[in-house]
Amino acid sequence: MARRLVQLYCGLVLYGVSCALQLRAGLGLAPWDVLNQGVARHTGLSIGTVVIGIGALVLLLWIPLRQRPGLGTVSNVLMIGLVMDATLSVTPTPHSLWIRIPLLLFSVALCAVATGLYITPRFGPGPRDGLMTGLHRRTGWSVRLVRTLIEVAVLATGFALGGSVGVGTVLFAVGIGPLAQFFLRFFAPAERRPTVPVARSAAVPETPDPARSTQDAPDPV
Repeated sequence: MARRLVQLYCGLVLYGVSCALQLRAGLGLAPWDVLNQGVARHTGLSIGTVVIGIGALVLLLWIPLRQRPGLGTVSNVLMIGLVMDATLSVTPTPHSLWIRIPLLLFSVALCAVATGLYITPRFGPGPRDGLMTGLHRRTGWSVRLVRTLIEVAVLATGFALGGSVGVGTVLFAVGIGPLAQFFLRFFAPAERRPTVPVARSAAVPETPDPARSTQDAPDPV
């Protein structure tokens, strides 16, 4: 339990840091952060405060969907925004493109590491993931379709509000899935990791690999 808690909170802290660094890179944000930034610009609130507020609103949508939050869900709502604001307060805005591009790449990779860290302890999904799975169960639509519709709606709304869309948005959309899947496997407990198959008789059926379930784990945001 202690190891799982440390892993959960390390993952959430790193996730907040990665979001702040992607914002500092100034080359485009992940869809939900495009929305967060757009709302922050119109309200005068810090982006971290907006992250917490929107996370809480999304969590309220769980009620009609009959989703149950866990420790990781509540911690996600509170911690990521606080860490974002703290990171932004101590990191300067780089002006050179030679710094911003590596910073963007590092932030996306760090987000994938954070995803693997905080999901594998299984303390509950993030508010946005719960919204996705709840809508999937209530509508019968595929997870992929529900996720795509949510991301497109969030991105379009954020862009209309003045959120930053750019090459970083595309890079995040393309890269976060494969990277997160790798780190979900990497940080999974030993009993759920894939093992090297041994030679077996043709008469003996192959048992299913329980670690494969981590391949379909949803993103945290």
